[in-house]
Amino acid sequence: MSVWMMLLLGMSWAAESMSCPKECTCQYLAVNCTGKQLEEFPATVPLDTRQLILAQNKLSYLPSIELNFLSDLIYLDCSGNSLGEDLDFAFVSIVKLVYLDLSFNNLTLVTFGTFSQLSSLVVLKLSDNPGLVEIEKDSFANNTWLRHLDVSRCSLTFIDTTTMKDLPNLRSLGLSGNPWFCNCSFMELCSWMKDSGVTILDTDNVTCYSPAFVHGLRMLAEAQEQLHYKCYIHFDHQDYLFLGLVGFCIFSAGIVLAWLLGVCAVIYAFLTGKGNEDEEAN
Repeated sequence: MSVWMMLLLGMSWAAESMSCPKECTCQYLAVNCTGKQLEEFPATVPLDTRQLILAQNKLSYLPSIELNFLSDLIYLDCSGNSLGEDLDFAFVSIVKLVYLDLSFNNLTLVTFGTFSQLSSLVVLKLSDNPGLVEIEKDSFANNTWLRHLDVSRCSLTFIDTTTMKDLPNLRSLGLSGNPWFCNCSFMELCSWMKDSGVTILDTDNVTCYSPAFVHGLRMLAEAQEQLHYKCYIHFDHQDYLFLGLVGFCIFSAGIVLAWLLGVCAVIYAFLTGKGNEDEEAN
């Protein structure tokens, strides 16, 4: 009897694991739950699912336990939800994932732990997260197969160049629509973008927001020229005035010193000559 009970339980579990969530539509190895107003991760997603689309719902978190059962997942679209900052280690076991779309969400921060387990990732879309203000250094250190990265239309002001250099296979990069702070430290990133061969998407809208002298300028054109001029070879009027004042002071000090040395030499010669005359008179 116990054997039959175990068999029945196993068949029940298998049937449940292969059933399609009632809110979604399923095809072979693919589950589509687009626009179903889901507030929670759908139950009974088949364990052999390769493609899962959860776009245009109301998800505020991704349960790591449920996701980790989907070990064969290679395509995950979570765009258009309300996912926030609780994504660290959410993708621990879906190591085969190749495509991940988290655009149009409420992400605020990307750390090393966010995507560190996704070593097979090729496409990562993080665009249109208006609260995303920081991508920490080395956040993509384990994503060396990444070919397409999009962080357009977020609130990023700076991204470390080494973060991009961690991606040797990167082919396209979206940076437009961010309020970039283009100071002199941005020159290294500009140089990398020119020399790396990576295609920068929508370059006309990759512009600087601050400082004021480069506001609205394209980062890879006018802004880079202004930064090079400002950071390496430029002297403004105050600099020239200061250098002129320093030069005048040095010149004046030299004249005064030469005059003093001349006066001292004359006095010394006079005193020496007078001493010789006194000795001869005696």
